[in-house]
Formats: sequence, C-alpha cells, structure tokens
Amino acid sequence: MSEKFDVIVVGAGPAGTACAYICAKNGLKVLQIERGEYPGSKNVMGGVLYRKQMEEIIPDFWKEAPIERPIIEQRMMMLEKESAVTLGYKGLEWGQEPYNNFTILRAKFDQWFADKGVEEGVLLINETVVTECLVEDGKVVGVRTDRPDGDVYADVVVLADGVNSLLAKQLGFHRELRPEEVALTVMEVINLPKDTINARFNIHDNQGCTIEFFGEATKGNIGTAFLYTNKDSVNIGVGTTLSSMIQAKLKPYELLDQLKNHPIVQPYLEGGESQEYLAHLIPEGGYHAIPKVVGNGVLVVGDAAQFVNSIHREGSNMAMASGKLAAETIIDAKAKGDFSESSLNQYQMSLNNSFIMKDLEKYKDATHTFEHYPEYFKDYLPFMNKAVGQFLTVDGTPKKDKQKEIVRELKAKKGTIRVLKDVYRVWKAVR
Repeated sequence: MSEKFDVIVVGAGPAGTACAYICAKNGLKVLQIERGEYPGSKNVMGGVLYRKQMEEIIPDFWKEAPIERPIIEQRMMMLEKESAVTLGYKGLEWGQEPYNNFTILRAKFDQWFADKGVEEGVLLINETVVTECLVEDGKVVGVRTDRPDGDVYADVVVLADGVNSLLAKQLGFHRELRPEEVALTVMEVINLPKDTINARFNIHDNQGCTIEFFGEATKGNIGTAFLYTNKDSVNIGVGTTLSSMIQAKLKPYELLDQLKNHPIVQPYLEGGESQEYLAHLIPEGGYHAIPKVVGNGVLVVGDAAQFVNSIHREGSNMAMASGKLAAETIIDAKAKGDFSESSLNQYQMSLNNSFIMKDLEKYKDATHTFEHYPEYFKDYLPFMNKAVGQFLTVDGTPKKDKQKEIVRELKAKKGTIRVLKDVYRVWKAVR
C-alpha cells in the first residue's frame, strides 16, 4: 500500500463516496478506505435521501439505485400520552419523476453508490481502519492504516469519518464535542407486508410516507422520533441529545420501546417482525460546532464537519453536497498543482455560498435555544395538545368560552409577558 494517489478518502458514507466518485470520474487516482465490512455496514440514518443533491452527482440515479419508496407525504405529530396534533403535506406530484425524496436502506444504497465509484476507477478498500494522518512539514501527505506496512500517500486527504472524527481531532481541527452537540438515535427496522403498509399509511405501491414525532416521543426532552415506510418494512427510531439523556437518566432503547408501544404509534407496527436494531451519533451543534474544514493537504466533509440541519432533519443531502464541493476543489487544485491550504480554501468559499452554510447559519441558535429552555418541549407541546382537544370536544360549551378558558389557562400557567417572551425567543431562533 505504499503507492501514491491523487486523493485518499477516509469513509464510504454519502459524503466520502460523493467526493471519491466525482474525483475518479474526472480522471484522478482515488483510494477510498472504509472500516466496515462493506460500505453501509456501519452507516445509519433515519432513511430519507433527498433527490436534488444526489441527482447532481448521478443524473436519474433512482432508475437503478436501490430505492425503497418515493415520499409523497410528510407528517408531523405532536404527541401526548393519548393524543396527537398532526400537521402534514401530501403531494401526489412527489410521486412522479423527478421526485422529491426517497426512503432507503443504507446497507443497500451505500454499497450501490460506492460500487458506482469503483466503476469509475476508485480503489475501495474495506475492513481497514485509518489510525492517523501522516503530516510532513505541516502538510497532510497521507494516512496510516492498521494494515501491515499500511502507510499510504496522496496529494490530498478527505476526512469523511463521521460525527466524532478522530482524525480531524488529531489534527487539532476541532475540540471534544459537548453532550449538547451530539444526539444519540436508536432505530429498529420492522418487517411488514407491502399491502399492510399501504393500507395503514393510505398510500399505494411506489409511494411512501414519513412521520416525525415530537413531545411525548422523547419524554419532553429535546429531540425527535420518526417512522418511515420502506417497500416491505418500516424504520422507527428516536433520538435526543446526550445532555438530555444524561440529565433525565434516559436509556435510548427504553425510549424506543415506549414509542413503539404508544397508543397512537402501536397500530402502525402491529404484527410486524423486528429485523434489526441500529444506533448512531448525529451532530446537533449546527453552525457554532463546525470545525476547521480546510488545511494543508486535507479537507473535512459530511458529519465529520458537523453538516446536519437538526431542525429539518437534513444530513444526507448536506453530506453529498459537501463531498461534491470538496471534489470540485480537489480537481481545480490538481490542475494548478497546488494542494496548500490557501488553494484548498476554495472549498470553504464554496461552502459559504451554498445552502449548507446558509441553512446552518439561519438556525444557528435553534438547538441552543431549545436546549436551554426545555419548556418548549415539556410545557408548550402538552398544553397545545390539551387545548386542541378541548376546543374540538363538542360538549355544549360555546366555542368563544372555550377559547377564553384556553387563554386563561395559559396565562395562569405562564403569564402573558412570559408567553410573549417565549414566542419571541423561538421566532428569533428560527426566523
């Protein structure tokens, strides 16, 4: 493995493979190193892939990729113990090409995506751990692996090694992540017949539905839960920040079991057969947690760069977009023969002009706000459920009186000034 490459990509998730694929397609000599048995064997996400960013890499990819279902409906449920307030959008146009997003199973999709890179010339090495970056005169010149004589050299190294990137940490690019900056998500894949899924979610073949849960799903702690439809299975999962889990003494698998047995959720799963359990750390720190992403001979992409929009639950699209921008920067650097930090800083400028940084900056204070003011999850969501239930209950009480009573209860619980401050605070965080 002493051969030199143009590019070494560490990791075979969406970010790393997007970068490797584009670099190889443009004639660069690429080595991609994956610690798992195969790409996708250790990769986990809820299971939604957005079309736009992937299509920019492989046009019409859905015609051959292992897609589960195009999503035509997205719902949000604010759960209480025995109730739910539901919002959603169902668009039949999403069920037609070019689609909006899809559910996928990472073990299948990541392997297919990496194989497309191999077809373009990527040398993919699995079951290999990169233990450190090789640095000479302040420049990253390669990586050291756990294989015998495992030092490999390249003009540029791309770190796509996940949320807690040990390699970026070794380079001093980021500090130790704080518990409030990382969420632990646990997920279960449950097998269900296709016809059962169609009936329960009011969809047809080649149509999918996603449901995001808030409130009781996380026991009032900051975080979300989800239920996504595949062809003949569903993904159900729940995640909260590590700080919430520690403070509330929550056990992630207990949260998942409680969600599965919630009276609103359980009917979706009835009769299903568990296929597998998965767990994954997700970056939640957002804009303020982004580390240094450019150095001499090195770039950082995807989760390793903290590119996740926790408000909209977007991560795979940001991963692929960052991998694409990194590849374009590397191709230009190769043409110039300059892999210095100043040359590779084109990547940072491209990020700043992209939706990635603009969206993360827009919501830069959101996670911090919800973390430090837990009443939004613990108080306001339950109150909203109760208020909607009261208003829609027909018991002979005039609606005007019901409205006054709801307002009176809120004022008694919080006070007018406090409510106005809370509304302004959350508006400011997501405006």
